[in-house]
Amino acid sequence: MAVVRAGRHTGPVTGRFAPSPTGALHVGNLRTALAAWLIARSAGEPFRVRMEDLDRVTSSAAHEAGQLADLAALGLDWDGDVIRQSERFDRYHEAIGELQAAGLTYECFCTRREIREAAAAPHGPAPEGAYPGTCRHLTEAERTRRRRERPAALRLRTEHQLVAVDDLLAGTSVGAVDDVVLRRNDGVPAYNLAVVVDDAAQGVTTVVRGDDLLETTPRQVHVQRLLGMPAVCYAHVPLVVGPGGDRLAKRDGAVTLGDLAVTGVGPPAVRAALAASLGLVAPGEEVEPAELVARFDLGTLRALGRDPVRLIDLQRSWS
Repeated sequence: MAVVRAGRHTGPVTGRFAPSPTGALHVGNLRTALAAWLIARSAGEPFRVRMEDLDRVTSSAAHEAGQLADLAALGLDWDGDVIRQSERFDRYHEAIGELQAAGLTYECFCTRREIREAAAAPHGPAPEGAYPGTCRHLTEAERTRRRRERPAALRLRTEHQLVAVDDLLAGTSVGAVDDVVLRRNDGVPAYNLAVVVDDAAQGVTTVVRGDDLLETTPRQVHVQRLLGMPAVCYAHVPLVVGPGGDRLAKRDGAVTLGDLAVTGVGPPAVRAALAASLGLVAPGEEVEPAELVARFDLGTLRALGRDPVRLIDLQRSWS
């Protein structure tokens, strides 16, 4: 199967940080936000903030306010209004309509259990864990019967295309595209569709995020191409991990600005620790955001490698 290489934006940089407002940001989230902000600001270009609050059950205005306050406490500013995905469903449905009109979608009636079982079975060229297309060949009679049983999700019809992504930090990776969900069975647009629509609408050219999301990038590049949207650059930064090598959680102790403040560690010390982990300052050296912008160099960040950042190393910097 031929490999399609993702396009690369080569003009001015517009960055963004797009958290889900489901809780307080931890230091791993804040490290990614700082890296994204520095890449944009060091180029003298705009930086956007977007709230990915598609799921209104788990998202809240209180969490959003807290996250924005934490960014500001670290000295990170942004341009324009904060965009909320919950207010943009009309744009997502329009994009989905384009894909439907092109014959690139199909209804999926599988339950979560059925999807897990199907994804666990070998199924040719699709990526590991991918949905194997159980519902894509249903007859009209079968679809009519299944509609009476449960509402359908909507999936993108693919040929498991291989997409190569040239990441600014992670290098080149190749992934197969699967039949990703475009709209959930409750009518809510799915992340992989919404994020592509929003990045194009906000003029985002450089997406900086944790490297746990690297494997989803080929899906988004494929959707970009189908919708005729501009290519963007990606930079996936290593995660901050706890003592056991797992992603950060409450069990790891004080990992949010609020928790750290209780222990006597303020935002300047946290910013200094995060900057040190990005290779910009010596451990314990506190520098204002403007100075970090002046010092930032993508090559320095790239030279740090792909190993995750240990929470204990950050703690040593701010203790």
